[in-house]
Amino acid sequence: MDLLASLPAFAVAVVLISASPGPAMALILRRAAVRGLSGAVPTVLGLEAGLYVWALCAAAGLAALVAASEVAFVVLRVVGAAFLLYLGVKSWRSAWRGRAATEEAEVEEEPVAASGRGAWWKAFGEGAVVMLANPKAAAFMIAFYPQFVPADRPLLTTTALLALLQVAMETVLYLSLAAVVGRAGAWFRRPVVRRRLDAVSGTVLVALGLRVAVEGR
Repeated sequence: MDLLASLPAFAVAVVLISASPGPAMALILRRAAVRGLSGAVPTVLGLEAGLYVWALCAAAGLAALVAASEVAFVVLRVVGAAFLLYLGVKSWRSAWRGRAATEEAEVEEEPVAASGRGAWWKAFGEGAVVMLANPKAAAFMIAFYPQFVPADRPLLTTTALLALLQVAMETVLYLSLAAVVGRAGAWFRRPVVRRRLDAVSGTVLVALGLRVAVEGR
């Protein structure tokens, strides 16, 4: 199989994977709705950094060890589920606080408070943890990349290049989606809409966390 000849199929697979609902999509949509495009950038970059790390681990054989180790798989699953539950409960608490009379002032002040470097890295870290603490990502990478790596090509180098292509494509797709959602940012940040968004996104994240917790391999 020639590498260049397999790129169209790889690109189609990446688009289909990126469009599928899951923790990454839920995180990006909520971040873009509340913070706009600029607020979604660190979350997207964190998710893609985590994806790239898993791709390199898969090429180096580390992902296979994680997928094969019952202890490592369970630990990652518990950590991932706990973090998603934490994000979901955090959204619920935000929705509950929104019932107070001071909500409008909080919403107006939030974008300013969230513009610091610490907030940027916090959002980046959330995205990275959501991806890295997902043992399914390890199993997926093991199954996905070898299909597109020719037998005569070095596994690590070729996987690294394919992963860079996937990261670039997903970054463009996710940021385009965040830009569309961010255009309606003023509407999303209205107190009533914001409360409902927090409640819905919290429910989605908690549901995803519970699914990760109870799912097997």
